[in-house]
Amino acid sequence: MGDTTELERLIEGFASREGLLPLLAGAAYIAVVLLVSWLVTRRLRQKLSARPLRWKHEADFPGFFGPLLAMALVWATRLVIQRMHWIEQTPMLDLAIPLLVALVVIRFAVYVLHSVLPEGTLLSGSERTISWSIWIGVALYFTGLLPEIRDALDDIAIPIGKERLTLLLAIRAAFSVAVTLAITLWIAKLIEGRLQKSERIEISTRVVVSKLVRAIAVFLAILIALPLVGIDLTALSVLGGAIGVGLGFGLQKIASNYVSGFIILLDHSVRIGDLVTVDGRMGTVQEIASRYTVVKSSDGTESIIPNETLITQSVTNHSFSDKRAVVKVAVVVPFDADLDRVLAVVKDVGAGHPLAMRDPPASATLTRVGEPGIELELAIWIDDVYASQGQIRSDLLKALVEAFRTEGIPFPAPRREIHAFATPETQETPSKPRV
Repeated sequence: MGDTTELERLIEGFASREGLLPLLAGAAYIAVVLLVSWLVTRRLRQKLSARPLRWKHEADFPGFFGPLLAMALVWATRLVIQRMHWIEQTPMLDLAIPLLVALVVIRFAVYVLHSVLPEGTLLSGSERTISWSIWIGVALYFTGLLPEIRDALDDIAIPIGKERLTLLLAIRAAFSVAVTLAITLWIAKLIEGRLQKSERIEISTRVVVSKLVRAIAVFLAILIALPLVGIDLTALSVLGGAIGVGLGFGLQKIASNYVSGFIILLDHSVRIGDLVTVDGRMGTVQEIASRYTVVKSSDGTESIIPNETLITQSVTNHSFSDKRAVVKVAVVVPFDADLDRVLAVVKDVGAGHPLAMRDPPASATLTRVGEPGIELELAIWIDDVYASQGQIRSDLLKALVEAFRTEGIPFPAPRREIHAFATPETQETPSKPRV
């Protein structure tokens, strides 16, 4: 092909009559290939939308499948033409293949980024950066300036001991780490999705395996990417050890919370969905992250609790081995009340609640004798620890008030005894007779 670029060969073809016909034929063939690829992609989209998706971005898969199919058809056609010696040069096909490759890479990179990064400015900025970088690279390739740019970047170097760190090497290293990291995290995301859908594995085990897979993926990405650009990992061992010691002292609390998170997930002492009371906060465990645990109370407040707190402090797990719970309410009756009759009424009220269990049955007991009367306690068992216990207490108290009024059982009124003592200052002095 010589030293001429695809763009120069394309211009030469348009300038000569002999090369015009192959150019027009190549353009027509590329148009047909793009039409076929679009039709196939549309058909795939219709089939995928008509059935449940197996993973999050399956519907986006045809987005890069269309250019990939077109690239494969154009490349196969050029290979056949070259092997059969039908046409000496195929400038239109040579021009279309790099463009389709760039489009496939951009579509696939966007697909991977949507699986790895959350929606936001980072995702949109990464998409624009990748698109502009690839299209600029394609333009430099077509104009023949890419080797010159590569040599210029290689000339900019910083000597580090016996090694020579060039700007080209730094760009390659960053690109290799970014690409390898994105692909490994994408694969880890697919594995996490499969694990989260597996109902045979306990949810805490699924979470810890997912976190381990992600950590291993990041570690492998770095180990794979750095040697690809010629960086010796053994040379970084001493520096990495020194940095590790420094981070060990400075980030001790963060490391402790991280390790505590794995311990919690492995020993199943606290699981996602458990009702717990920790550090004076009662709520349901919503998430066990690497550094903290999210506990959501009944009023919707979410508490961020460090994982170390769950290990070093006492935690009350209301649903650890039994989903049942006891609900208690207190009521006070006068001293002269018929206790046997009152206890029977209180017990009937508890047994009549729709959520009260029959075994164990509702119980009514005396708890205290004092002001302003005799205190009784009603206790009922419910089979759902996640039920609103505040609402159940409200229903029981309302039913007790109505039952006491029906049975004629009074509530004690608070009594206060006031004793007055005469003092010299408060004694009355004889008043003088009025004239």
